[in-house]
Amino acid sequence: MTSINDDYAILYYDILGSEAHSIMLYEIGFLTLIDLKKILHGLEEVKRNPDVLSTDSYEDIHEALEAFIIQNAGNRSGGKMHTGRSRNDQVVLDIHMKIREDINNICTVIIDLINSLLEKAAENIETIMPMYTHLQQAQIGTFSHFLLSYVDALFRDMDRLIIAYGRVNRSTLGACAVGGTSINIDRNKTAALLGFHGVVINSIDATHSRDTLIEFATALCILITTFARMAEDFIIWSTVEFGYIDISDKYSSTSSAMPQKKNPDTMELVRAKGATAIGNIITMFSIVKSLPSGYSRDLQDLKPVLWRTSTLALESTRIMNSVIKSIEVHKERMKEVADNSYAISLDIAEQLVMRKGIPFRSAHKVIGALVERAANKNNIALNMLQKEDVEAALKKIESDLQPDEVTQIIREMTPNKALELRVSLGSPNPKQQQNMINSAYNKLAVYIQELSKRKTDVKAAFDNLSNDVNRYLNS
Repeated sequence: MTSINDDYAILYYDILGSEAHSIMLYEIGFLTLIDLKKILHGLEEVKRNPDVLSTDSYEDIHEALEAFIIQNAGNRSGGKMHTGRSRNDQVVLDIHMKIREDINNICTVIIDLINSLLEKAAENIETIMPMYTHLQQAQIGTFSHFLLSYVDALFRDMDRLIIAYGRVNRSTLGACAVGGTSINIDRNKTAALLGFHGVVINSIDATHSRDTLIEFATALCILITTFARMAEDFIIWSTVEFGYIDISDKYSSTSSAMPQKKNPDTMELVRAKGATAIGNIITMFSIVKSLPSGYSRDLQDLKPVLWRTSTLALESTRIMNSVIKSIEVHKERMKEVADNSYAISLDIAEQLVMRKGIPFRSAHKVIGALVERAANKNNIALNMLQKEDVEAALKKIESDLQPDEVTQIIREMTPNKALELRVSLGSPNPKQQQNMINSAYNKLAVYIQELSKRKTDVKAAFDNLSNDVNRYLNS
């Protein structure tokens, strides 16, 4: 069974790995300059024009590439290219290089998304809305606070990818089939030529272990489920019943039968991708869970799952960024719902605790009675309760609080006042929101700097490798 179609994703990296390996073989005296030039000439030809590579009758891209080199350089020279390595270490090397680039590309678009969320949050620091638990109105908050919660989640998603990058950024080349080689190769040299920060030392571990690949895919799965949760919030909040936001027509569709409909199809598809990503992870774990030590052909089937998951993450991040940028926030509608909700109840209870010195559980009981009274009067807002309503509620629970004092506290408590009174770190208080936005921008700058360094290191290594190739070809 061939893996050619899946292997095209790593052909470029297979060429680079072969160039680095061949240069190392020359520098340790195993290849002559003539051998090296013939090999490099063939590799550069495929790099410039992959279509020259015939893949008919070959089981994978590695075999096809080697056959092309032997055909063009002759077996006396081209047949030496594979010395001191195996497809086992070669395949993992290529995957590590691709994943390394994928991580950097995905981190780039996550940074763009975080920027968009921060910009939208800055516009909505004072956009009051109810916050929810169990899909029930819970406390007064702001749309900014909601957006910033996803900023923090995305920072953790990026942290996981950065950690995975450190483990992936190790060369497996030279571990050979499973037990190394009797040829005195320089594994550190090839690692440096390819921009890796060291090697995977143990030859069995280097050729067999796939935990770093699963770690990468798991990090992507968590990222995609972050988007699935965000999409669910947007789907709910864009309904007529909520009306908090409007998703751009570009990311919505109409019904084929019902002209009034505006369906959040794009968000529904993003939500579904969470299930796809989870399925991919289960597939990967199922493949590796019982494999014996050493390479097994089962591992070949990890590649298409990896590529799909990586593409899924990249596309989902870009889509969410576009949706965030174009989303319309209905501030007045959010404020209207907040003003008429009982989400302010906890704030009133806490004022009773602080002003009257009563236990919180007693205050909880008082507000519960007041909410029940308001609900029985056509679900009126708490601040619309009259003194006699408050008096009746207090009497029912046998509270010795004075109705006048409780009524005054209820009247004073508005959504704006509630947010102003929040003093805990990380609350929706406008000052806390601004602090969180500033902190996130500072944190983002560090991530941007780290990402730039990673990209620069890899590019510099590849540029140096290209210079070495050209130098030897022209010598």
